[in-house]
Amino acid sequence: LESSLLTQPWASVRFGESTFLAKMCFRDTGYILLISDLSSVWYESADTEAVGQRSKELNKRLTVHVSSFLNHLCKLMCPLLAGQPGATTAFSCHRSASGLRLHVKSELSGLPFYWDFHCCPAPLEMVFRHLVRPLIQMNLVLQCQVQELISLLLQKDAEIEDYRESGTTLSRDRLRTEPFQEETFQQNFMAKVRSGAS
Repeated sequence: LESSLLTQPWASVRFGESTFLAKMCFRDTGYILLISDLSSVWYESADTEAVGQRSKELNKRLTVHVSSFLNHLCKLMCPLLAGQPGATTAFSCHRSASGLRLHVKSELSGLPFYWDFHCCPAPLEMVFRHLVRPLIQMNLVLQCQVQELISLLLQKDAEIEDYRESGTTLSRDRLRTEPFQEETFQQNFMAKVRSGAS
């Protein structure tokens, strides 16, 4: 389950006034959920036995097979991760020193349906594998892209300057651009980032 979770994208989800990043994976054998507020990271991994036991505790009037239960839970959570939670489904969360509990209230076969995700703090290795390493890798990729674009801009400026020196003029003056200044660009960009963060 956790290896399958690695291929799942992070999604922004909102419970009340709190915003989280979350990713999850459902299988016939159970599910795994990873959720973070960027200060803490919590997770829960539950197999069919744990799901069956909790479903009996929370939904005494429902008698469905665990696989059907997991399928229904998946149909409730996937729209939430896609930014389109169902109109008949309510989500809430409660944080404590021991972890985070995500409560789901909906319907199944015309009866009330309840589920609680009992999330505990994620191990450091899991945090590194799912959050830190992908962020570092993406940062490195973006740095390479920026350097490549800067190089292309400088080459284009040199090409344009060569045209100008050979006497070529623009047919439309509105297309004229100033030469790219890397240092000025970086300073302006960082200023925008700081003002956006504040």
